[in-house]
Amino acid sequence: MLTVVRQRHMHPISRIQLRIASSFPLSIEQGNFVFSRLYPSGNRLSRSHFRAPWSQFAHSTSSKSQPYDPSPNGIFPDCSQETTQQILRFLLRHLWPKEKSEQARKIKKRVVISASLVILSKALTIQVPFLFKALVNQMSTLPALEVSVAAPEVYIPFALVLGYGVARFTANASNELTNAIFSTVAQDTIRSVAYRVFNHLHSLDLKFHLDRQTGALARTMDRGSRSIDYVLRAMAFRVIPTVLELGLVGTIMARSYGLEYALVTLATLSTYTAFTIMITQWRNDIRREMNKLENEAAGKVIDSLMNYETVKYFNNEMHEAKQYDVSLQGYQKAALKTQTSLSLLNAGQNGIFSIGLTAIMYMATRDIMEGTLTVGDLVLVNGLLFQLSIPLSFVGSMYREVRQALTDMETMFTLGAITPQMTDGTLQLPSNSSPHGLEFENVRFGYRPMHPILKNMSFKVPGNQTVGVVGTSGSGKSTILRLLYRFYDPEQGTIKIDGIDIRDLSSDSLRKAIAVVPQDTVLFNESIYYNIKYGRLDATEEEVYEAARVSQLDQSIKHFPDGYNTIVGERGLKLSGGEKQRVAIARAILKNSSIIVFDEATSSLDSETEADIMEEFKKNITANKTALIIAHRLSTIQDTDTILVFHRGQVVESGKHEQLLQIPNGKYAEMWARQHKNL
Repeated sequence: MLTVVRQRHMHPISRIQLRIASSFPLSIEQGNFVFSRLYPSGNRLSRSHFRAPWSQFAHSTSSKSQPYDPSPNGIFPDCSQETTQQILRFLLRHLWPKEKSEQARKIKKRVVISASLVILSKALTIQVPFLFKALVNQMSTLPALEVSVAAPEVYIPFALVLGYGVARFTANASNELTNAIFSTVAQDTIRSVAYRVFNHLHSLDLKFHLDRQTGALARTMDRGSRSIDYVLRAMAFRVIPTVLELGLVGTIMARSYGLEYALVTLATLSTYTAFTIMITQWRNDIRREMNKLENEAAGKVIDSLMNYETVKYFNNEMHEAKQYDVSLQGYQKAALKTQTSLSLLNAGQNGIFSIGLTAIMYMATRDIMEGTLTVGDLVLVNGLLFQLSIPLSFVGSMYREVRQALTDMETMFTLGAITPQMTDGTLQLPSNSSPHGLEFENVRFGYRPMHPILKNMSFKVPGNQTVGVVGTSGSGKSTILRLLYRFYDPEQGTIKIDGIDIRDLSSDSLRKAIAVVPQDTVLFNESIYYNIKYGRLDATEEEVYEAARVSQLDQSIKHFPDGYNTIVGERGLKLSGGEKQRVAIARAILKNSSIIVFDEATSSLDSETEADIMEEFKKNITANKTALIIAHRLSTIQDTDTILVFHRGQVVESGKHEQLLQIPNGKYAEMWARQHKNL
């Protein structure tokens, strides 16, 4: 039996269909979400977030199909200043995982080998200036020696030259071998983090995705993932080795040439580092603004190209180009600021180092003239200083690039800080029971506060029955589907399946129980076969072909150039509206859920195809299922067990087709008469 609540109503709100990459159309009530800023405030992390569970994204380290993740219960940190260390610790867990699994041992082994090669490379690099010193001193004294060609002293310079070549080659080879060995560790980490972010995005509410532009999210993930590789390499094989090399050079200068040399070296290093940090922190704000503007420009491109046909319909190519150019102008200004600040940084670094180098060389020349140093010492001091310039230059670029990389990672990790607004339940629906029944009990809901779409709506759909839903635009027909699928929760009231509040059900169990044929079908840029099989990925070929036959799609597929392997184009744009709807019907058939919902699923079909599908619908599709048919064409639901008539967010009439036609001044009778007045 159906429970009907009648109340006074507000005026209907007209709907404008907004097409996005979703299986459901959006009404104007939701439109205010679409153009919000990409990064709203309030998504920063507190320290307590680091204890938040991410168990739903835990990955087995023994699984070859899942990316390795040493911290499945951790949460992505935010990259604000006070938590930068926590980000680095988060990444460090990927370099040195605490687990005792085989994969963790392999990662540690690669890190140890890479670190050993780095130390070998640095040790050999430091030896190069000493080899030059020995060579110069040897060559300086050789003419004064009265030795024969066969004397051992003659071969020492050649041995030193050979040693120089071997040292340089071995150092460079060690560096390249380090990159090759460590790449596996870095790529595993990138894969793991990108996988978790992607998984997390799918766990967030529909409202989150309406608040963001898809292109900007994709750009954020891409830039953040690429930054991970740089930060990991800097952590493991640049920071510590560079500090070690600077310490060695400073110690050599102090012990071999005195405190004066060491103080000049220390002053140069300190001034260089302080200047680099100061300018880089200033540049960091400029880079963050540039990233934001780049995201906006990328979002404009994707949004415009995804709506290619709409642009053509209204001849607005120049408008789209101008809008994109406005975004590019903002990005151009920010990019110029970034480049100008980089030039300032490089000029300052070169100036500081040149002053320090000149001072050291002056002191060395003075000491040579006084006889306290040899020409070889001059070569050694010069070599050590230039050797020092390499890590100094890298410290500057490393700090600069790490800060920029952390800025890029900040946006991506911030996504991980966003928690779903709706909590998932734990109960499971029986998988092999009789068809489930539905009930809406005093449900109130609106996309905007104080603008309800559903007003204390109540109705029941008994199990194994087919119920039609009709009503004017804006009456809440498609909204009940979004609520049933828990894209939103009602403001008040409950929605039940077999008497269980759907908020107590796990989302996996809930959505397995419901198959949907949406009003606006969006397909993947894959083959028709893939798009049909997406309804149930473990389906056999025979089941896919049968679903295509029942949905009246098989005859069309036979005429496609590659049959079932034909690529449908982005969002399925190579198919007609009717063909896309039949793919959606085939998906729902293949899913074989206990509850099936048709949301104006035949609106793009011709009358003959619609009649054939409805015949299959009665015979096979809804057999032993609970069906809810949301329809505009009343002829498609006139044979259902019950028809619900929606008006201004409430059920105002219910009954069979013949009963509703007999209600004086009834809404259903009025709609039926309007649709058939010319027949």
